[in-house]
Amino acid sequence: MEIGKIIAAELGIAEDDIEWVETVSANREPFIENGQVDLVIATYTINDTRKEVVSFAGPYYMAGQSILTLADNEDIESEDDLVGQPVCSVTGSTPAANLEALGAEVLLTDTYSNCLEPLRSGAVVAVSTDNVILAGLAAQNEGEFKVVGEPFTEEPYGIGLAHDDTEFRMWINDVLEEAYEDGRYQEAWDATAGTILPYVDPPAVDRY
Repeated sequence: MEIGKIIAAELGIAEDDIEWVETVSANREPFIENGQVDLVIATYTINDTRKEVVSFAGPYYMAGQSILTLADNEDIESEDDLVGQPVCSVTGSTPAANLEALGAEVLLTDTYSNCLEPLRSGAVVAVSTDNVILAGLAAQNEGEFKVVGEPFTEEPYGIGLAHDDTEFRMWINDVLEEAYEDGRYQEAWDATAGTILPYVDPPAVDRY
């Protein structure tokens, strides 16, 4: 949301005038394609399959897939321990595809918060998605869960927009680079994810 506010401000749009629309992994491309939203800024990993139907500005953050377990779980330490195990992730997401390739038994739902009850009940041994999402879930449920192991993928977060809108994409990239330079990006990070995770310099934007 903070990245969206930075872009909106450069367009002369006040925060109160932004129309926020919730998306989940399965509907991001359709929302862009049918014009329901102008941009999707939602832990949205850039990949070649998605590039066939939408365009991406950024990336503005390099996430990595990690693992969330119960705080007292000592059996799951890395992605190798997920092979053959029931693991929760989200329909249509990159992490879900990675888990299937890994050999985990994937339980799919629509949002990561809906993975927490199966984890509490023992229906799954872990939830797996990007580190920044899992850190947020752990922080919101202090003492119940922990993030384990090192990230085992690189997930470049981009800003999705219409496939043929090259001019807007390049303009957004300019805005991102300016925000990196003048401190607005780090200020946004420190106020949100930075309360949980250390600051990391953003990756270079892709000028494809």
